[in-house]
Amino acid sequence: MSLINPYIFREYDIRGKVAEDFPDHVVIKLGKAFGTIVKRAGGQEIALSGDIRLTTPDLVNWFKEGVLSTGTDVINLGIIPTPVNYYSMFHLGVSGAVQITGSHNPPEFNGFKFSLDKKAFFGDDIQSLYQLIDKMDFEQGKGMEARFKILPKYKEMILEKINIERPMKVVMDCGNAAGGINGPDVFKALGIDLKELFSEPDGTFPNHHPDPTVEENLLDLIAEMKTGQYDVGLAFDGDADRVGVVDETGDIIWADQLIALFLPEVIENGEDILFDVKCSQALEDMINR
Repeated sequence: MSLINPYIFREYDIRGKVAEDFPDHVVIKLGKAFGTIVKRAGGQEIALSGDIRLTTPDLVNWFKEGVLSTGTDVINLGIIPTPVNYYSMFHLGVSGAVQITGSHNPPEFNGFKFSLDKKAFFGDDIQSLYQLIDKMDFEQGKGMEARFKILPKYKEMILEKINIERPMKVVMDCGNAAGGINGPDVFKALGIDLKELFSEPDGTFPNHHPDPTVEENLLDLIAEMKTGQYDVGLAFDGDADRVGVVDETGDIIWADQLIALFLPEVIENGEDILFDVKCSQALEDMINR
């Protein structure tokens, strides 16, 4: 039996306080467990990347050590936003992908987001990692590491798929987090007139915490929008897989309001729509109309 905190194994990811939950031997075992799952599913290599938190480089190295020890190969993508990690599965054709990130959680936290066979890895899948570690049931081998610069390919894909039809002035608050790595570059390449806030990556998050679901973290963006010079303001979380939106008057457009704005574009012939309990009753009423 392996001593490991079972509560770090959440429904959709593995998450915990680094100092307490992720010593090197635990992270190495996490890598061994995921590498084993990939091998037993017939896979051979995974993409591995992380966010800009100060603890991420060590976690990447320890996790990689575990994966390689199972005979599974690792393509190291470096420090990138989580959506780019997901994209790598389709561009590189790897068997799985792991992003090491604390997402929107406080700086002392970090975690692991997994994908397997181009699908989400969650629920019982996450628990299977714990079970392998508990039984010390790992494949053995000697995998190989390669490095790949994925950001240029991701930018190329975005530019192929998106066309901005009118001039736009946008404020982007990256919160000194992973969104600053490629967000401003992509937006400018799309022809957007961009005002950057806190786009320099800094794992101490010196200006505000990168969680756009908390109004306090949007105050700088709101103040900039209230100058009346811009069409929209965007704020990203720690790994740039969630966004906060502020309109041209400085008002926050919350997630369920955004969904309501998108509904006319996606609803046809009465398809089912899935949303979570944090959305308002107004959204449900609009869907049912």
